[in-house]
Formats: sequence, structure tokens, C-alpha cells
Amino acid sequence: MKTILLLGALLMLTIHPVTASEIIQAQSPNGDITLQFFLDNQGHPQYRVSYRGDEVIADSALGLDFKGQAPLSKALTLASVSRTGFDQTWEQPWGEERYIRNHYNQLLVSLHEESGLKRKLNIVFRLYDEGLGFRYELPAADGVSSVSVTRELTEFSLAGNHTAWWTPAQAGNQYEYLYRETPVEEMDLVHTPVTFKTGKGLYLVLHEAALHDYSTMNLKRTGTHTLAAELVPLTPHTQVRAQVDLPFATPWRTLQVAKAPGDLITNYLTLNLNDPNALGDVSWVKPGKYVGIWWELHLEKGTWSQGDKHGATTENAKKYIDFAAKHGFDGVLVEGWNTGWDSEWFNGQGAEFNFTQAYPDYDVEEVTHYAKDKGVYIIGHHETGAAVDNYESQLEDAYQFLADHGMKAVKTGYVETGERLTNGYYHHGQRFVRHADRVTKMAAKHKVMVVAHETVKDTGERRTYPNLVSREVARGQEYDAWSDDGGNPPEHTVILPYTRLLSGPMDFTPGAFELTLPSRPNNQVNTTLAKQLALYVVVYSPVQMASDLPQNYARHPDAFEFIKQVPVDWETTRVLAGEIGESIAIARRERGGDDWYLGAITNETERTLTLPLDFLSEGERYRAIIYADAKDAHYRNNPAAYHISHREVGAADTLSLQLAPGGGAAVSLQKLP
Repeated sequence: MKTILLLGALLMLTIHPVTASEIIQAQSPNGDITLQFFLDNQGHPQYRVSYRGDEVIADSALGLDFKGQAPLSKALTLASVSRTGFDQTWEQPWGEERYIRNHYNQLLVSLHEESGLKRKLNIVFRLYDEGLGFRYELPAADGVSSVSVTRELTEFSLAGNHTAWWTPAQAGNQYEYLYRETPVEEMDLVHTPVTFKTGKGLYLVLHEAALHDYSTMNLKRTGTHTLAAELVPLTPHTQVRAQVDLPFATPWRTLQVAKAPGDLITNYLTLNLNDPNALGDVSWVKPGKYVGIWWELHLEKGTWSQGDKHGATTENAKKYIDFAAKHGFDGVLVEGWNTGWDSEWFNGQGAEFNFTQAYPDYDVEEVTHYAKDKGVYIIGHHETGAAVDNYESQLEDAYQFLADHGMKAVKTGYVETGERLTNGYYHHGQRFVRHADRVTKMAAKHKVMVVAHETVKDTGERRTYPNLVSREVARGQEYDAWSDDGGNPPEHTVILPYTRLLSGPMDFTPGAFELTLPSRPNNQVNTTLAKQLALYVVVYSPVQMASDLPQNYARHPDAFEFIKQVPVDWETTRVLAGEIGESIAIARRERGGDDWYLGAITNETERTLTLPLDFLSEGERYRAIIYADAKDAHYRNNPAAYHISHREVGAADTLSLQLAPGGGAAVSLQKLP
């Protein structure tokens, strides 16, 4: 046995040979999760998982298939097994939890072919108390420098017909769908993360971690309760999913397990499976809040393209800068500033975009200096129309332009109709994953934070590249303005925390105060005003937008105070109550401070949540400012009705919050001297 001290963590390494008939077993540090790995009679690798003795994943296949080679999934023999243990606590530079414990037991199984090509395959399992991750490692091979993966044979044979929350994959609109709640047997091809509730009340999530230089993994139902990995193709004309140079390791395939739905939210397994910060000093990555020329465009009060209603003018930008400076916002987003918007950019003409050339009515230099004088920075905007070749040809110049003009952050976009990029590659295949990585690294080179829309799903890369601060990758609040189905229903935001948000921060863009949308009579924001405030706590992002028009905030200055005060960077997070699709209540403590903020929201059902405040410091008193739905509030016919109250509370107290249909409550808990 060999003992290695690594960065303050004890790493125990043992290696021993095994026989072909042996079942290799490993457990999580607390013993709750048990993994069993074995080869069947034909040499197919298999695994199964149990939680406290109950089967979670039944016998499931493992392996890879390649172009021009036999599948690496049969006639395999066990060469060796190694086991390691790791326990370390690391600090996020920003995040929903400052200190994260990375504690796992690792099992590495080495396989090889005794005949044929005599290839080797390693499968690495890491078992946490909260779940597990596994990945394939392809060692270097004599005379072989690369392989083309055509299929991943990974299966997840669920132990029952669980209730599932999912969105369809490769269905024409990337990730921007309402969630469906069905039994497993009604699923087809779905995105991850996908969340399940078992008949015994256990909660499961399937996802992936550390997606780099590989194809996005979707899941396809291949049996009644069996889901198989389905990699996005490179193009419609090839079976190749990924072309990789050897040696290579795939992304981690992850299973998270929890006894309560709220425990999924404070489960950081995906982050832990990513490499540590690769950028060094990231003090320039600063969480913050912003306003901007955005919502008025969705309301058709302005346009992205040139003309009488063009939104991104010098004059209009200055108005938002003044508003941001007056109310303490960090940034101002300006969409529609650059040439290219006059084309059908959303329909394959994204190559018209130029990322250093402004429209004549937008003076970049003047706006830049005006913002700097006011202590505000401009957030750049790069809509690409999914023309990634055009974007990449300008990438160095585009990010130098941002840096030269003090734009500390950029919002990127990849709007397109269908699932295929304008160059013929699939939107979430390996080509686009590589592109997204290249953008992140270019932004880091120029010290620019990235807020990415219509991009690859989050798999925890923010740990490695902390400048990748947030993404959209789901139906955001913009759908309330123009979608044919009337906007996001009230249940949408009480599903997101248990599904999409498990992958990482979301740029949802809350903060609407004018909820009936007079300029859009067929749509409205399907929440109460108090729920809009609560979303700043419930929907986590280190960059939050106050999305509404300045004049709408002027009508409710007392409610606007919560948006101005609520932090976006947190010391710790506590989930107080909730159920998927029904409700949720979350409390977060500001980073480096003593104050807490609480958000509680419901679906279309009115309900009362009685919440213990035992997360507060014992013996301390706090001033609670409660922004709540009025008694007659309703998301449909009286959404702007709210009231604000004050009381003094401590850790022994409870807080009873009455939530209207489609409503919510936001609470600031300020520690008293």
C-alpha cells in the first residue's frame, strides 16, 4: 500500500489483480451508496448501484463503439483494480456555497482485450455520499493517434417506472422548453440533467460533468425503464459523434441521489468532478447586477435593427447608465449595437454580424467614457445567429475590442431555427462544444466574464474557468413577452431549481414589475410582483438582471429596494422547504457578511409556508423585511398587489409566508448590532 499526501488530502492507493468472475465493489465514504462492477460471460462490462441496500440502477452496460473498429465492449478481461480515497475542501471564487468539500472513494478498473487489437480501456468511478460519477479513459496505443467515437454504450437501467421531469432533446429549439412530468416509460430522447422521484421517495438526477472536446450526452429510452447515452452527432451525414486524440478521457457520467428534493440543490458533485481553477488569479471576475437595453426590445418598444425605433442608440444607452449609476447597478447591457441585425440573422444569416463595428447612431467611445465616469461598465453583446465560423474569424479582435472599451462582461447568443448550426454541424455536438471552450478561453485571456445564451449546457466548467459565470440554456423570462403559449406558467420556476439549475447558474432575467404587458396583450408575466423579487434568491446566478424598464421601477420604489440590496454572491445556501413543481423556499447568506436573504415561491396553487429560522446565528437578533403578496394578489388578475412588513426574529422563531396563486415572498434578514 502506498500513501500520498496531495494538497492536504489523504490519497490511499491500493492495486491488486482480479479474476474474471469477481464482482468489484466500492462504496461512498458514508457507506450509503454501493457500486458493483463486473464482466458478464461474454466479457461485457456492467455495473449496478444501490442506496442503503435498495437497488437504484440495475445491471447496466458500459462501453464505446468506434468507426472502423469493433466495439470496445465485449471479450474484455480484467487486468487490475486500484482504489483511492480523497478528501479536500476548496473555496469557490464566487458561488452559491463558498467552501465545498470534495470527498470521494475512487475505483479504477483496467480492462484489456486478450486478442484482436488488444486495446485497453480504463473505467474510473468516483463515489460520493451524494452520488457518483464515472468516465472512460482511453490510453495511448501503439500506432494509433486518434479514434472516432460513433456510439457510447453507457446505460442507466432504472429500478422502476419513476416520475421524471424532462425536456426533449434535438427537437428544434435547443434547451428552451417547458418541463414535462411523466413516468419513465413515456420518455423518449431527453436533455440532461433529468430528475426522477422513485416510488420510495428517493430523488435521482442523471447528468454529465466536465464536458470538453466531446459531444453532448442526451439520454434515450431503450427499454421500459432503461436510458442509454445518445451522443449528438457531428453532422447529419456521419455516424461519428466525436473525434478524439489519444490518450483521452470522456466527460463524467453522473448520478446524484437525495432523500429530499432540496438536497439535490446543495449537491455539488458536478462541480467536484471538474478540474480546479485553471486561470490563476481571477479577482477580476466580479459578481454583480445589471440593467439594459433588452426588455424594451422584447416588448416591441424598440428594435435590434436600425430604424426609427432602434434601441441601441447613444442617447438611450446614457439613460440606462444614469439609472444604473443612481441605483447602484454594476453594468448596462446594450443589445443591437453592432452591424448585422438588419439581416435575417435568426434564419441562417448570422455571418452578417460584425463584432467591432457599431451602427452610426451608437458612439462606442462616447458611451464607454460616459459609463466609466459614472462608475458603470457596459456589458458587450455578441449575437452570432449560430454562425460560429464567422464569430471565430473575429474572435481575437472582438475580445480585444471589449477589453479596450472596459467591457468586463459579454453576453453571447446562438439563436437559430432548428438544431443545426449554419455551417452544417449540430448545435450541441463536438464542434460546438469546442467552440464554446474556445470562446471561454479567449474571454479569459482578455479578462472578460461570459454570460452565454443558447449555448452548451452547464456541466460544472465554471470551476475550471471561473469567468464562465452564467448561462441561459432553458426557457427564461423572455418567453413571457412573446411565446405563443402565453409565457411560462407559474410552475416553471418551481421546476427549474430541481432540474436545469442543478447544472449551474442561469441568466433567467427576473425583475419584471409591469406584469400585464400592455404592448403584448396576448401575453403576460405569470407571477406576482413579490414572486419576481423572490426569484433573485431562488434562481441562482452571480450576475442578475433587473430586466424591466426604469419607469416601471419608479412606480414601486419600495419593492425596488429589495432588488437593489439583494446580493448575488453567497457564503452558504439552505433549502428550507419545497417539492418539485409545487413550491420552494431557499435562504442564502451574503458572502463575507452576516445578513441572510430568503426567497419562497409557489405554482398556481395558493399556499402557506411555515419556515424555521434555525439557520440564523444562535443568540443573535435580525430585522426581517418581508416583501409578500397582498391578501388579494393573484398572478392572473392582481399580480402587482404586495405589502411590506417588518419584524424582529431569531433562530428560535418561524416565519409564516402566505403565497398567492403564482406568488412568492422575499425576505431580507439583517443582523442587528
